[in-house]
Amino acid sequence: MSGSTNKRVRVLRFDREAIDGFVHPQTFQTLTGVEMLSRDGNILTLPYQEIKVLCFVQDFEESLPDLNNRTFSSRPKSSGLWVRMSFRDGAILDGILPNNLLSVEPHGFTVTPPDLAVTPQRVFVPRVALRSIHVLAVVGSGLGRSKKPDERQISIFES
Repeated sequence: MSGSTNKRVRVLRFDREAIDGFVHPQTFQTLTGVEMLSRDGNILTLPYQEIKVLCFVQDFEESLPDLNNRTFSSRPKSSGLWVRMSFRDGAILDGILPNNLLSVEPHGFTVTPPDLAVTPQRVFVPRVALRSIHVLAVVGSGLGRSKKPDERQISIFES
């Protein structure tokens, strides 16, 4: 997440209605939960146990598609770790996690979900919301291995 301004979020909770508000991207995670400013100006701290997904949204008026059982239909093109998260309620969500493990937050994972055209650009998933998280593949590792020429191949010109 870039920038120092507050970001719009929609918090989807287990067995409760969603909450819209604003978070500061560097400081929204506290020891006890997610700290946010609600749309009516109240500062809330939502416990991680209540949160299923925190969606970073462009506009509060847009309706979010159902994030339950959202998986990539083919291998993703973005580089990173392709992960599959299984939630406590049985839902499944795929995402791309940054390949730099130092950027993994202590209280959860910020991933890029599938189908960016209709879903939030990024979502934060608390660790306690998950039953499991599996790495399916490393996409675009960027190692760029150069292939050595086959020494058995004769060259056309002498060097």
